[in-house]
Amino acid sequence: MDFKKLNGIIPAIIQDSLTDRVLMLGFMNAEAFEKTQKEGKVTFFSRTKNRLWTKGEESGNFLHVEEILEDCDNDTLLIKVIPEGPVCHTGSDTCFDEINQGGVGFISRLQDLVQQRKEEMPENSYTTTLFKAGINKIAQKVGEEAVELVIESKDNNDDLFLNEAADLVYHLLVLLSARGYGITDVAGVLEQRHR
Repeated sequence: MDFKKLNGIIPAIIQDSLTDRVLMLGFMNAEAFEKTQKEGKVTFFSRTKNRLWTKGEESGNFLHVEEILEDCDNDTLLIKVIPEGPVCHTGSDTCFDEINQGGVGFISRLQDLVQQRKEEMPENSYTTTLFKAGINKIAQKVGEEAVELVIESKDNNDDLFLNEAADLVYHLLVLLSARGYGITDVAGVLEQRHR
């Protein structure tokens, strides 16, 4: 990282690894960056206090590092985290006063887990049993879940309706993986249609 460009500090964009929501922006010097990598909790350099501070050292709302990405100029970081509580000192989920709720970003993580199950085939995994049963059984399960969703959509039980929708999405992810695709491929088709 090029810490010389901005007099020894670089911006660090903090993003929730599950929701993809941008949580905050902070600054790091080389020492803060090294400590973050070593300890797995985001540590910044406070420009006002002129010292290192680990986010959550007083509140307990730590930012647990999942992934660190460097930009093309090596002068900005994108740090994907799992936040432990609200991020902003005001008590807000984000420093931009947004609610940090689960979103479609989790579906990508679930897709990754499905793919991992396909590659590792761990015992006692429902996903493994689907892959072992083959493409016909997986496709049949997608059809069954679609029918169950249609049935629940006609009733007034929102909980059952949403659970059936979740079952359909999960089995669709398994089917996509079995065919060598992922949810991003489906998103690409939708994006093409939108243009």
